[in-house]
Order: sequence, then C-alpha cells, then structure tokens
Amino acid sequence: MKISPKFLYFFYSVLSLSMLSSCNKDFSSDNYIAYFGGEIENPINRYVLFCKDNLVIDTIKLNDDNTFFKKFDSLSPGLYTFKHEPEYQYIYFDKNDSLKVHIDTKDFDESIIFCGRGDEKNNFLMDLYLRNEKDKNNMFEVFDYGFEKFNLNIEKTNLENKKYYNKKKEEIKWSNEFDVYANALYKFPYYTKKEIYPVVHKIRTGEDVIDKLPKTYYDYRKAIDYSNEELTDFSPFVMYINHMLNNVSAIKYHNHYNEVDMALKTNINKLNVADTLIKNEKVKNVILNNIAFQYLSEDQNIVNNKEFLETYHKYSTDKSKKNEILKIGNAIQLLTIGKELPTVELIDLNGNKYLSSDLVTKNTVFFFWSEKLNSHFVAAHKKVLELQKTYPNYEFIAINLDQDENLFKETLSRYNFQNIKEYRCSNFEDIKAKWAITKVHRTIIVNADRTIKNGFTNMFDVNFINEIK
Repeated sequence: MKISPKFLYFFYSVLSLSMLSSCNKDFSSDNYIAYFGGEIENPINRYVLFCKDNLVIDTIKLNDDNTFFKKFDSLSPGLYTFKHEPEYQYIYFDKNDSLKVHIDTKDFDESIIFCGRGDEKNNFLMDLYLRNEKDKNNMFEVFDYGFEKFNLNIEKTNLENKKYYNKKKEEIKWSNEFDVYANALYKFPYYTKKEIYPVVHKIRTGEDVIDKLPKTYYDYRKAIDYSNEELTDFSPFVMYINHMLNNVSAIKYHNHYNEVDMALKTNINKLNVADTLIKNEKVKNVILNNIAFQYLSEDQNIVNNKEFLETYHKYSTDKSKKNEILKIGNAIQLLTIGKELPTVELIDLNGNKYLSSDLVTKNTVFFFWSEKLNSHFVAAHKKVLELQKTYPNYEFIAINLDQDENLFKETLSRYNFQNIKEYRCSNFEDIKAKWAITKVHRTIIVNADRTIKNGFTNMFDVNFINEIK
C-alpha cells in the first residue's frame, strides 16, 4: 500500500499531538477524548461524515491539501461509520483512541489503511471485510454445486477465517466489546451463504436440494442472538437476517398466487416472523424498516402497499420523524388515482426553476433517471423517443435525481435526446417525500388537469401502452 509523504507527515504530527495530550493527562480514567483524521486522495466532495447508528455526529471539512482532523472531547467507545459519500466504512473506537485513515476514492475499500492508537483492530476489520468481499465474488459458480461440494467449499473458507480471527484476537488482545463485531464479521457471511444456497441453487439449476440437506443444516440459527442491539446497524448481521427471513417466510404454493400477490404475502410473512423472533424493540424496528423499504422499493401496487403498511404499523414502534417508511407511506396515500399530483420544484438545463404543476398542460408522463444507472438512462430516453411518435397527445418529461448540476449537463451532452424536456430535482428529499421515489425505475402518468392517472407504473412494463392509450 503506497501512502503519500503528506499523509505520513500528517500522521506523525497528529500522533505527536495525541502523545503530548496523553502526557498532559488528556487520557485520564475519567475522560473520553479521542482523535480522528486522515487524507482522502481524489476526493468526491469536501467533507467526511462521522456517524453513529446512521445519525451524523459531525461533518468534518477537508483542508486544502485533502487532509482532515477532528478532536472529540468525549467519544463513547463503540462502532462508528465514516462516509465520504457515496462510500462508507466502519471504524471502531476504544477509549481515547487516536485514528488516522488513508483513502483513495478510486479504489475506496481496497485503499483504506489505519494508523495510530487503535489501528490494529480496525485494520483487522478491513482485512476480514476484503476477504469476505473476495469470497463473495468467487461464489458465483459455487452455488451451482451439489450439497457435498458446496459444503466443502464454504467450510474450508470458514475455517480459514476462523483461524485468522483467532490469531488476530490473540495478537491484538482486543476487548469483549470489540469482539462482538469481529466475531460477527467472520460468522455471519458464512451463515448467509448457507441461507442463500438452497434458494439460488434452485433458481440456477432447477434442483430443489431442501430434502437433501442434513437435518442439522440450520442448527446455527439456534445460537444466534437476534435481539443483539449492538449489531443493529452492522451490515453483515442485517444482511443475514434479511436472507434468513426470505427463507423462512417463503410461500410454498407459488402457483396459487400471481407474482404481485405472492410478493405481498411473502413480505407480510417476513414482518410476522420478525415480530415473533426479535424481542429487542430497537433491533426489531430496524429490521421491520429494512423489510418495508425493500418491499416498497419494488412493489408498484398501491392497494398492496396499503395492506402491507397496515401490518407494518401493527408491529413497528418507530414513530420518529426520520422514519423513511412513514414518509413513503404518507407519500403513497398522496398518489392515489384521481388526486392532484403534489407540486415539487424542478430546474431546467439553464438553471431556471419551475413548479411541476406548471409543466402539466396536457396528459403528461414523468420518468426518472440517474447518471449512476447509465443503461437505464439511455434505455428510458430511447423508449420515450419512440413513444413520442406514437402518442403526440402526451408530454414526456425527464427528471434527473442526482442534483449535481454539472453532472446533469455533462451526461446529457453526451447524447442527442434534444426532443425530450429535461429537468433535475432541486431537492431530492422533497420529491422523495411527495412522490414516493424509492427507485429510479418509476413512471408517473398525469392527466391534463394534473390529477394522477397512475402514480406507480413503469414504461418498460408490458401493460404500459394500455395506460397511455
């Protein structure tokens, strides 16, 4: 790993400061002073977000030389995240740790290296995370294997990770509090592979291996503490819970339901199982929110959404203003057929601002795009160019969700989509709250009087043409 001389100078300067502070009894038994700093090569923006439990604790600005530094007068030991959007990674602080991190955004995870007091355990987390990512990338063919060969493969990897975990635990002698995350990071990816295998194997090969699995195959589930609050926002744990709930909530009699109804019943099952299985209120709310967000991001049926949300509200006690599901649920109610489409502010290529309601002078289709999903951006615009020829009675309006003016203009300049009216949203949170935007593959059809004809459709759906006839 090549680290710039600038970062090394910065590191030793901060290390000297923390050592001097220690001599001045900064690190006494009754305080929790800690330091966090580093350098970001090729920064995407000019700040680093420091977060706990998905809440931003501090926004740390980058200096002109792309370094940053923050002294926390009191920082409780525990797991945190730092974000240089859109990327993020975990960082663990013990009492009075002084951590510096090097990041290159061109290779974000692979470039991360920690220095300073507390670096060993954080470098261990990164090493094991990268091991898991490499293993995940090599699993494509493994899920095709018969059970015996599949099992040999994952047991071998798990044994290697266990040896690595035990070796580092002995060398670093980390705390029991940190071990919660270190242990979870080597165990839950292994459990997740076991949950995924029967499902993916059947999809890929057509073979149902459920009856061929040993009776002890799922015994590891019994040892898991599903109510462990410390793991609430730790992605390996949350990912495992999601796959486990998919398994135990699956509808066995698929041919009794169409695809949309089966998705509804499966996800209501997931809510029911989560309520029964998870006793800790905080953990339960996080898992319920994950289930709901994933379902509402995919389902485009307003009647089913309403039924799903009724079950969600029965179990969830998360009534906070930050609850995304409450916002989505409220927005869904605003998008009922026949209601007037709520007004949002949009900005054109010249920087002029418009109200969406003023743009609707005849039957109108709003569709969305993001530079991050280039294939959808191109396909959607080509589709609209075709539709314009057949349905001249409709106005087609494209809305970019990225909010970056330069990126908006630069992306459009690479293509000849001049006959489509282009805007970007001036406030993504506003359009998400009013139009229930949870994914880019959304299309909204509005009548000439601004009332909603269909707030949840997709121009690539086979029935879309019937919607605009």
